[in-house]
Parts: sequence; structure tokens; C-alpha cells
Amino acid sequence: MSVAERRDIAMTRDVLDHHLKCFGAGDLKGILSDYAPDAVLFTADGLLRGAGALRPFFQALIAEFGKPGAAFRMQQYFVEGDYAYIVWNAETADNVYELGTDTFIVRDGKIVAQSFTGKISPKR
Repeated sequence: MSVAERRDIAMTRDVLDHHLKCFGAGDLKGILSDYAPDAVLFTADGLLRGAGALRPFFQALIAEFGKPGAAFRMQQYFVEGDYAYIVWNAETADNVYELGTDTFIVRDGKIVAQSFTGKISPKR
């Protein structure tokens, strides 16, 4: 593995670790700082582009995961160059996330693209 490849992996891991730490802390500003200005997020509900579209998405998730009793468990975490992939499950007061998966593309220290999908069942 070349020095450049090791550097890319380290940068991608650093960005993803920061992203997960900020999400766990409910730090919206920190989460959004991880994204490039024109970043895209692909979800089952459609495409979100840029901080203006990402902000309400993460505000809703932070509100949900900030309720008492929420639990998040990382199942898999892989990084290869500019790419990262995680598999997780979680439970909140409102939903059971049997399976969550995110794929990230990181360039120049910022997330430029992400995809998210999950098997989510409402509790009520």
C-alpha cells in the first residue's frame, strides 16, 4: 500500500470518526462541518443536496436519537481509500432500526456523497 493510499484511508477514517462522534453528541454544527458544500445524501425518500437540505434531516435524527433510552450499535465499519461503509442497528423511543447502512465518499477531508438506507419499524 502506498503512502498516498494510507493517507487517504487515515483521512477518511478521521472524517467518519468525527461524524459519528458528533452524531452521538447531538452536535449538528459538527455533523454539517463534515460535508462539502455541495455534498449529496441519497436516501430511500430521495436525494438531499447541500447543507440547507442536510440540516433538517440531521435535526430530525438528532431529536429522535436524543430521547431517553436510545441505543446505537455499530456492527461493521470498513474504510478503503476515499470510501467508508458502516452497518449498524439502533433503537429509539419511536423506532427500531433493525438494519442501518451508510456508504460515504470522502474527498479533501469532506464527505462529498453518502447513501443511507435501513429497515426501520415504528414502535407505535
